Amino acid sequence: MSIEIVFETHSLTTDNERGIATGWLDGRLSEAGKLFASEMGRRRRDENIAAVFTSDLHRAAETAEIAFSGSGIPVHRELRLRECNYGALNGIPVSQLEAERSLHIDVPFPDGESYQQVVDRVRSFLDDLQHTFDNGARIVIIGHSATQWALDHLISGIALTDLVDAPFNWREGWFYDLPTK
Repeated sequence: MSIEIVFETHSLTTDNERGIATGWLDGRLSEAGKLFASEMGRRRRDENIAAVFTSDLHRAAETAEIAFSGSGIPVHRELRLRECNYGALNGIPVSQLEAERSLHIDVPFPDGESYQQVVDRVRSFLDDLQHTFDNGARIVIIGHSATQWALDHLISGIALTDLVDAPFNWREGWFYDLPTK
């Protein structure tokens, strides 16, 4: 007995194209990102989706709006699905952030949060999801790399240290079965 979660990352942003780690900054989809968001909508709209939950950061919410606008599928913005808050490091080059990630699994970024805090946020969201949706429901989550790592950690049991040290490889969705309560 489970809820099926389809996780998608927000679409390509101008910061992604420039190699910037946006963190809690809003970011904007690039022209290519807008096309990718439309493709996501075509890929997912006919999958009997009960609801879409998206990070409330602009780049994720914009992805959801483009992908699911006019579909009749309810879209909910959710703060708990945000990227990790890199604090003073929001907006630095990705290459610099990659060198920092493993140092912040339990220790927050300066003026930000730790990856464990992201996991705690996502755990709270999943607990609510388990009490809101029936067995067999299919939910789409649109988030960020840290959101996906939290799902991998919480549902698949992968160690956070392994997740934050590995390169993030985009793909057309990740699938998880969340046991119902």
